[in-house]
This record gives sequence, structure tokens and C-alpha cells, in this order.
Amino acid sequence: MIVQIYEIQDPREAEKMVSLGVDHVGSVLADADELKKPQLREAVSAAVKGGAKSSLIPLINDMDLISSALDYYRPHIVHFCNSVFDSAGGWEHLCGRLMAMQATVRQRFPQIAIMRSIPVPPPGQGANLPVLEIAAHFEPLTDYFLIDTVIMEGGSVAGQPESGYVGITARTCDREKVAELVNRSSIPVILAGGLSPENVAEALRAVRPAGVDSCTLTNAVDDTGAYVRFKKDPDKVARFVKEARKATREAEM
Repeated sequence: MIVQIYEIQDPREAEKMVSLGVDHVGSVLADADELKKPQLREAVSAAVKGGAKSSLIPLINDMDLISSALDYYRPHIVHFCNSVFDSAGGWEHLCGRLMAMQATVRQRFPQIAIMRSIPVPPPGQGANLPVLEIAAHFEPLTDYFLIDTVIMEGGSVAGQPESGYVGITARTCDREKVAELVNRSSIPVILAGGLSPENVAEALRAVRPAGVDSCTLTNAVDDTGAYVRFKKDPDKVARFVKEARKATREAEM
């Protein structure tokens, strides 16, 4: 069972995540204008030195900039969470471009694994979204799938917190769709989307993925109760890891 936690930008926080039992320490490169950040590289390095795997999300679409970032940070995993939908709700031609990006990464950095976010709507939304078809399209050039929530109205994406990308909605996705993908996929599937210490065990029992991921609901909160980006709550992470491990052991009995 893989436990993956995002968004870790500081080396001390990376070390803390490893000490709490996190397997994949995820970081985000959010600004193409500031491509090389020594502190972020130190966070990636701290995860590696601690025995965890480092995963880096580049919120960048230019292949040369992505290559420069991967050469600088050298993570174990590059995680692409680009939206696969165009403004008209289509996905095929964007998937082709994104697959070409992954093929280039595979050629230039064969030692770096590729993770791809697959969008799954919440229950009752996007009934016609071809989740299995989208996943099958990416599978040949992907090492991990990350299932994350995409908000939809009718057949169109209704907007995400990070425009053009999937994730950080703090909402759960349709677990029946996820379970079907888990059963069909030949590569490991990590479940994300609104997972917290309170619901991760239930999600594991329902879906039986290869791993679980948390970002927003293991973040710290400010004085108003709002979640703080890029700052974790160590107690929440510890409980998340504990509940995930416990549910895994129970499933193996």
C-alpha cells in the first residue's frame, strides 16, 4: 500500500513526512517563471535521503521547461495532472498532445517514472465521461495512475481550483468508476480526491487501490478554518497513514 502526500515544498517538512511513514512525498513546481528553486530541490533530496520516493508535479506545459526542471530536481516520479478536456469538452486531441509529452519524458529521462492523473467526477456527475477509455489511452506510457476528482456540470468541466489541471477539490469521486478502473488497469492505481484520516479506510475497502493520496484534507488550517496551501498538519498526516495501514492489514487477514 502506497501512501502519498502532497504538497511538500520544504526539506524539513519532507523529512517529517518520511518519519511519519509516507512512501511518496509529493511536491509542486507551480511557477515556470521561477523554475529552479533550491529549497524545493532540497525537499526532493530530503525525501530521497529518507528512503521515500519523490514525486514532482510541474504546472508547466512547455516540454523544454519540463525537461530543464526534471534535470534540476531529479525526482523519482514526474506527475502530470493536466486537464484532458478542451473548451468544448472533447478530450481525444489533447490526450494525443499529452501522450507526446510523456513519450518525450520517457525518452529523455528513462529513470523517472510517470504518473498521470485520470479525472473521475463525483457520484451523480459526468455519467458519460469515458474514464476507462481515457485511462487506456495513457496506460502504455504511464507507470502509475492517480485518480482525482473533476467537477462537472452536465457533460462539461465546471472549473477546477487550478485552471487547466485536475485536483485539490477536497471532494470525493465516484468510487464505483474507480473500482472498475482498478480492476482493469495493468499498472498501479492510486486513489486521491477528498481523502482524509476519517474516510481513507472506507475508501480503501471500497476501491482496493494500490495506494492512497491526500493533499487538501491533510493540510493545516488558518484562523478562519480555511485550508493552507503547501503546509501540512503532521497530526492529520500521522492519522492518515495509521488508518491506511490499519485498513490494509485488515484486508489481508
